[in-house]
Amino acid sequence: MKTRLCVLAALCISVFVSAFAAPQAALAQAWPSKPIRLIIPFPPGGATDIIGRTLAQKLSTQLGQTVIVDNKPGAGGTLGSNEAAKAAPDGYTLLLATTSTHSIAPSLYKNIPYSVEKDFAPISEVATATNVLIVTPNLPVANVAELVALAKSKPDALNFASSGNGTIVHLQSELFKLVAGVQLTHVPYKGTALAIPDLISGQTHLLFDSLVSALPHIKGGKVKALAVTSTKRTPLLPNVPTVIESGLPGYEVNTYFSLFAPPGTPREIIQRLQREAAAAVQSTDVKERFASQGAEPVGGTPEALSALIRTETVKWRRVIDAGQIKLD
Repeated sequence: MKTRLCVLAALCISVFVSAFAAPQAALAQAWPSKPIRLIIPFPPGGATDIIGRTLAQKLSTQLGQTVIVDNKPGAGGTLGSNEAAKAAPDGYTLLLATTSTHSIAPSLYKNIPYSVEKDFAPISEVATATNVLIVTPNLPVANVAELVALAKSKPDALNFASSGNGTIVHLQSELFKLVAGVQLTHVPYKGTALAIPDLISGQTHLLFDSLVSALPHIKGGKVKALAVTSTKRTPLLPNVPTVIESGLPGYEVNTYFSLFAPPGTPREIIQRLQREAAAAVQSTDVKERFASQGAEPVGGTPEALSALIRTETVKWRRVIDAGQIKLD
């Protein structure tokens, strides 16, 4: 009798598991059968938007379905991120997240509406980008040392723009204040694309921006580039030194751009997306597009992305605590 009961129980469990797994497997096999939405939690024209649109175009070709870019800016990228976290886990809503949304916001906002660990399924780090310190063309400085000297001679007289409270652009400026020992006033915008015009006109004085969005303005002579935030100079601006070279040791900042899906998205779809994203960013045309904008392709695994997020979160939490930075 016991043997029969055990066999019957095992059979019931097997049927239950099969019944649950069958729809998931069918969904993964049929995917994608309609357009995919890629949420970009920042306005058009900025670094995240440029990276996202390049990826979307390539994925559309590879997957045979249109990948539609949907810009959802606001609250340092957390509004769009939260919408993606709450979307149906069917592979038809994706998120291009950044250091701002996934390694800074959780330590900065008291009531952040999502958990990075629980509310997202990591897919792949798409790219990493060097940032650059740019200043309004009329500011009487030619390098970081002169900028620091000017800021110290006129406390709180200079301001810095950012892509919003709590973003990587904001926090790397706060890191600069701490390392350089200067006082600067924060002027937040809803994306660097909206901040650039005021920087060019002189309403704001400096901005740490991604090369992805800053390079055209640098080459056009509309802003001055003082330093890059990587440990090595970039081939795109070979005559521009690093911040470290400029006399501020230990200052290094890069921005990651990564692909996520809502939690519960079938593993088969996650694996397919990782393969497709890796192939997309390593393709010749995308690599050239990224390189021309100062970004390097990555295309890593979900596990590597999770590890990166943990490391970056620890780094920026230290900056937030040291600067006593708090946002509601």
